[in-house]
Amino acid sequence: MSETTLEIQIKTLPHQPGVYQYFDADENLIYVGKAKDIKKRVSSYFTKHHENGKTRILVLKIKSVKHIVVETESDALLLENNLIKKYKPRYNVLLKDDKSYPWICVKNERFPRVFPTRRVIKDGSEYFGPYTSMKTVKTLLGLIKGLYQLRTCNYNLTEEKVETGKFKVCLEYHLGNCKGACEGLETEDQYHSNVAAIREILKGNFKDSLLQFRKQMKTFAENMQFEDAQKVKEKLDILENYQAKSTVVNPKISNVDVFSIVSDESYAYINFLQLSYGSIIRSHTLEIKKKLGESDIKLLELAITEIRQRFHSNSKEIYVPFRVDLGDNIKITVPKLGDKKSIIDLSVRNAKYYRMDKMKQIKITDPDRHANRIMAQMKADLRLPEEPRHIECFDNSNIQGTNPVAACVVFKNGKPSKRDYRHFNIKTVVGPDDFASMEEVVLRRYKRLLKEAQPLPQLIIIDGGKGQLSSALKSLDLLGLRKKIAIIGIAKRLEELFYPDDPIPLYLDKKSETLKIIQQLRNEAHRFGIEHHRNRRSKVALKTELENIPGVGEQTIVDLMKTFKTVKRIANAKLDELEAVVGFSRANKVYNYYHKE
Repeated sequence: MSETTLEIQIKTLPHQPGVYQYFDADENLIYVGKAKDIKKRVSSYFTKHHENGKTRILVLKIKSVKHIVVETESDALLLENNLIKKYKPRYNVLLKDDKSYPWICVKNERFPRVFPTRRVIKDGSEYFGPYTSMKTVKTLLGLIKGLYQLRTCNYNLTEEKVETGKFKVCLEYHLGNCKGACEGLETEDQYHSNVAAIREILKGNFKDSLLQFRKQMKTFAENMQFEDAQKVKEKLDILENYQAKSTVVNPKISNVDVFSIVSDESYAYINFLQLSYGSIIRSHTLEIKKKLGESDIKLLELAITEIRQRFHSNSKEIYVPFRVDLGDNIKITVPKLGDKKSIIDLSVRNAKYYRMDKMKQIKITDPDRHANRIMAQMKADLRLPEEPRHIECFDNSNIQGTNPVAACVVFKNGKPSKRDYRHFNIKTVVGPDDFASMEEVVLRRYKRLLKEAQPLPQLIIIDGGKGQLSSALKSLDLLGLRKKIAIIGIAKRLEELFYPDDPIPLYLDKKSETLKIIQQLRNEAHRFGIEHHRNRRSKVALKTELENIPGVGEQTIVDLMKTFKTVKRIANAKLDELEAVVGFSRANKVYNYYHKE
């Protein structure tokens, strides 16, 4: 389609909530989005300058626009989600999950069974869930089994069959796990009252069951039925213990969904908690790969819609860390303090731990993806024009100006490249002048790289504050590399990052991966420089007067020192004592040196 046709399509779009669809030249659906105002949202794609490169490519590929108007924004969210799942457009975030989640089924029959299943059959049965793990399901069913005696057989217990005595009690009855409904030993009303209590437990409400058990225990105790009272007390203890473990906030907080998001440059992690009577009855974390640098608000709105659909949530209230627009039918709460804020913090913590676990796995299974993520993160955090795939860090080392040395360490793709490490002995600087030493080292390093046509780094890190950074900049200016290589200085005390011509330092989060890599570079440069400095000092310290004796080599000195331990003893030794260690010729040279007339 022509540009004119696309312009006309945009001009005729309505100022209504709904969903817009972008098509390419081959009429393929490439993007689906929702908006409060379709016309304003679509127009913004063609009038704004987009920072994200993928968004710019998307705009270039758009040849036609279609739209669907809906009543509310919440309807738009649902429709957008369904269209994305159906058509899987190239530039949309895909919320895919192939898992079949477990449910707890209360079977639609005369004496309902309660059992786990992964298949939902529309036969009038009740299904609770889905649960995110089978472990949770087994824990709940174990609790229910300990509290109530329900049948586990799959007999069709119709009134006629029970009355004619078609069925006989099984081992479960004799073990005390069933009350024998198959032989009419338990009434339908008694059984259904237990099932009603189980329904409330599955909803997270323990109040009714606790009250019922306390009444039973009191009645048995009053009637001197102490064994029965003890059995009920044990059930009461089981239920109270489970409630204590599962309750995380005020029990008054019920039927609430909690969502939070943690994101980086490429991925977002959305955590979902469902609360019922102060207990977490469901928890799930969703990983989303970003396609167009989507905002946290956009991703959270999309994920909330998807997760609530997936887990059949009908909660009327949602807790989130920031304001999102989900329509008028859902109450959005952004807690600032108290129990509500603590549950948001818990959700964020769950998302962070999930991300950490993912990162650890990726680091092992897919190191390239890990490196790409780190590089993208460093580029964003340090405001660099390109990813710092090649980083070099410089550090000086001296003691009161003696034996001054410098070290250059190299990191490639966020990892040390030790074969590229370099030592420098300071040649032109006299005394303890760190600034002049840094200037010399940086000049020598990049003069050589330019001469040998070696690849230059994308980032230089100087261990030191503004002074060392300014010195390094002088060398880059001399070589004409000032604007070609990014350079920063890191001060030790507060971990400030200094930029050229910027008086205000940058402070990164102490837990950020970018700062950790910079600290690793700085520490490695310090270690490498100190090691070289120590070696130089040792060589100087090991020099003795013996080295001044003509014809006496290193091995002779070693042999003499092993035997006599000190130079003074060697000087005072007799000729025959020296001869016994190093032979006649060398002994004479040593002896004559110390016994000159």
